[in-house]
Amino acid sequence: MHGVFLRMQEESDGSIKTENSAREEELLQELVEDYTTGKQQSLMQMKKGQLGREAFLEEAARHIAAYYDLAQEGRERLLTAFEQYIFGYSRLSALIDDRTVSDIRVVGYNNIRIKRKGQRMEAGAAFSSPGEYRQFIDYIATRNQVNISNLNAIQRFTDNESHPDFILRFTISMPLVNTYDEPYLCIRKVPRTFPQVGELIEQGMLDRETAELLVSRFREGSTLICGGNSSGKTTLLNALKETLPNDMAVLVTQQADELTTKYHPDMMFLHSLPGSGEQQVSYGLEEISIAGLTMDVDFFIIGEVKGAEALYLLNAAYTGQLCAATIHAPSADKAPDKLVDYAMYGSRYSRDELMKMMDCFRTLVFMEHYRVKEIFTCGGWDEGRRGLAYTKIFGRESV
Repeated sequence: MHGVFLRMQEESDGSIKTENSAREEELLQELVEDYTTGKQQSLMQMKKGQLGREAFLEEAARHIAAYYDLAQEGRERLLTAFEQYIFGYSRLSALIDDRTVSDIRVVGYNNIRIKRKGQRMEAGAAFSSPGEYRQFIDYIATRNQVNISNLNAIQRFTDNESHPDFILRFTISMPLVNTYDEPYLCIRKVPRTFPQVGELIEQGMLDRETAELLVSRFREGSTLICGGNSSGKTTLLNALKETLPNDMAVLVTQQADELTTKYHPDMMFLHSLPGSGEQQVSYGLEEISIAGLTMDVDFFIIGEVKGAEALYLLNAAYTGQLCAATIHAPSADKAPDKLVDYAMYGSRYSRDELMKMMDCFRTLVFMEHYRVKEIFTCGGWDEGRRGLAYTKIFGRESV
């Protein structure tokens, strides 16, 4: 709402003056509720592109004139606040616009946390009440055509359309599965444009010599990039894949649309499709990875390995397919253990057999605080140690 419709109260003549924030909140919440319940169809039509922004606002203006006893100035101010609410993200809009913020976590209506440049901190923003926060949850669910109910108490979805600079990945868990009686909301902001390798050098993620090393190894063998949340894994993978030759056919499978291309002419992208309810069709990362491996490709990428798709990635790399992926792991030499843990879901292979197959990943990269911290090369299976042999080819002190 950004202070546009703040601290207003209704006068006897129907006008509004800037004094009573409670009345202002009440009017705006009433209008939002109108559109998330009785007039939900209008929101859905707008989301699907069947109703333009101007036409939607004209309809909202008629609705305000018909049902809200306000003078012309008051109606205009209410419409302005409503426009910013509907086409932005209410109290969170400023945080979503902030390029230094990568993640937003709403732990409670008055407890909003962010990650800015890799550091967690208070957001300096809050919803006015539990009621406003719950209404906001209902609104973003409606806006993104997501059903929240006891059958769907945990929902994950992506907003690809609302923001010009970011794709927004939402995770919502409702009180049915929460210890406390409030929803939890997490938003991951994925930049629409990503830096190329040269820009990563300028930003200090890696130096030129390390970049040349990684680009060379990325083209010649399979690569696994690991690290914690928001450590730069996807950013690095996005940049490296753009260095692949144009005569390579590349397939990318991912849970959300984080990996995109700017320049490569032969790069295809598949994303998973989560189901919602018993009647919904769903395609998980495992299913689309299996389908992808039947295609004629030279390079196979999984955006982030999180489950049984690891086995298909490992099999592809082991049979000579060039592959790359990211995975959560605390260090480069621990990444193979994590990948094998996932690959064992339903696998008929023993752990030792899977670990021996891991020597096909010739390059292991560890990211920390948006910087390349370690690079290992795998020297194959050491029978005496019954483990993989690694050589560190790059490393720097903790940052």
